[in-house]
Amino acid sequence: MTIPSQTSEKIEALRAQGRGAFVSYLPVGFPDLPGSIDAVRTVIDAGADIVELGIPYSDPVMDGTVVQRATQAALAGGVRLRDVFTAVEQVAGAGVPIVLMSYFNPTLAYGVDAFARDLAAAGGAGIITPDLIPDEASEWLAASDAHALDRIFLVAPSSTPERLELTARASRGFVYASSTMGVTGERATVSADAATLVARTRAAGAERVCVGVGVSTGEQAAEVARYADGVIVGSALVRRLLDTPDRAAGLSALGSFAESLAEGVRGARTDKDVA
Repeated sequence: MTIPSQTSEKIEALRAQGRGAFVSYLPVGFPDLPGSIDAVRTVIDAGADIVELGIPYSDPVMDGTVVQRATQAALAGGVRLRDVFTAVEQVAGAGVPIVLMSYFNPTLAYGVDAFARDLAAAGGAGIITPDLIPDEASEWLAASDAHALDRIFLVAPSSTPERLELTARASRGFVYASSTMGVTGERATVSADAATLVARTRAAGAERVCVGVGVSTGEQAAEVARYADGVIVGSALVRRLLDTPDRAAGLSALGSFAESLAEGVRGARTDKDVA
């Protein structure tokens, strides 16, 4: 049985246009719940093709300082797991797949099948699970099949060929290629390992590979879009909300920056075709 996938369909539609996807990450609840929903709508209006909504978590082992500041502020402001489904419901009708970025403990605490059920009911497309590997994910694999959700696992430059093959086989939607070892955050350059990792992951059987960790400018987004199916940007977007004096200024800065990233992604394949 073929299970539908919102993110696969979106990426394939963009591929038919000759370009990759611009994937935006934003945390639920920062600066507060309504503000985070406004932020998602802002990046969608600016050209985001897929949105990752981050679930605030008290032990974010993969997140760098920018995302940690935002998610800790969200938790301190009272945002809880139930608010995630509210946020998804509010933005899922915009024609852009909404996937969650979640460490697995919140899903376990909620109940894996119940979490999948409620996410699907809210209109969500799936979950990226940075701390869960496929060989320990039997309950999530079953729940994602039952509720037709994408399951997006991560690979890294250190991943063995066997690990790449296992991850490619277990993933639905796309495989998340972490461009460098370490936590999320802005980088002056994108790791040279990223292109090699994408090629290795495709050779292991992955149909769609998106690259995250370290993309910080429109130029870097264009660079990654020349070899990846999607470009994931998080910390650089969140910083626009952190480093402005008020909400209106933050949304304005966020929208302008997201537009520059979208332009970089959209222009990359065109430049390549012309060359």
